[in-house]
Amino acid sequence: MNLELLITGLSLGAVYALVALGFVIVFKASEVLNFAHGSLVVAGAYVTARTHEALGFFGAVVAGIIAAALAALIIERVLVRPIRNAPVISLAIMTIGVEVVMNTELVRQMGVEILPLGHPWGAATFALGDMVVPVNRAMAIVTAVVIIGIFLLAFRFSSWGVSMRAAAEDRETAELVGLKLGRISMVSWIIAGALAAVAGIFLTGAPTPGLAPSLAVIAMRAFPAAIIGGLDSVAGALAGGMIIGLVEAFAVGYQSELSFLGRGIGEVMPFIVMIIVLIVRPQGLFGRKEFVRA
Repeated sequence: MNLELLITGLSLGAVYALVALGFVIVFKASEVLNFAHGSLVVAGAYVTARTHEALGFFGAVVAGIIAAALAALIIERVLVRPIRNAPVISLAIMTIGVEVVMNTELVRQMGVEILPLGHPWGAATFALGDMVVPVNRAMAIVTAVVIIGIFLLAFRFSSWGVSMRAAAEDRETAELVGLKLGRISMVSWIIAGALAAVAGIFLTGAPTPGLAPSLAVIAMRAFPAAIIGGLDSVAGALAGGMIIGLVEAFAVGYQSELSFLGRGIGEVMPFIVMIIVLIVRPQGLFGRKEFVRA
């Protein structure tokens, strides 16, 4: 096995898992499939890029996280909440519209420039056996594992996690026993926005030169990760992210051997895997199967 491709796949998968976790949290709390999540990734990275010279990198990261979380909160409060009882398809289409508007404006603001985010580790690398690994990739893996580990514990042991699981299980019953679904939904969107910003910061680090308009497209490759893992599973977000990251890295790495499948096979391979998984297991690898009484 090519170990360099393995490290690349794991680091990509770690970032995709953070984005997929945002999809999962929002879906569990509000039953909304948020297609605007890719633009939240770009928004967080964009604010970080524009403020790092004035605030320093870590101050800019905080600003980027706050901006993405605030944008997510506005989407939830202003656009989604007023029609929260609308059919699921209507809510999903609403977020597609938001994605188009936000992404168009962000691209207009960025222009054709590639914006650096001022990562203090820059393009630094370290040796791992015979491989040279970018520090950014290693930090992405560690950060994703820590964050997802915290969320797994929070879902199981915190009152917020218990409330969210109860809301995801049966919203009407959860409301009857006094759970404030509006507050749970609001907090979940804020957290998802913050996670998107963190993912954007690592997606624009080495070996990527910086923030480019294509980031939203790259971020949306995490959508298959959420679907593959199961939209109601936090562990599934991690597994789905890793699967997509590895599949993409190896498809790109063996592009020449796979040339009979056409150019750019690495970019579409996540969606091919998603289709295959949905055919075999429609609820995702870790998702719960819904039983309907005949």
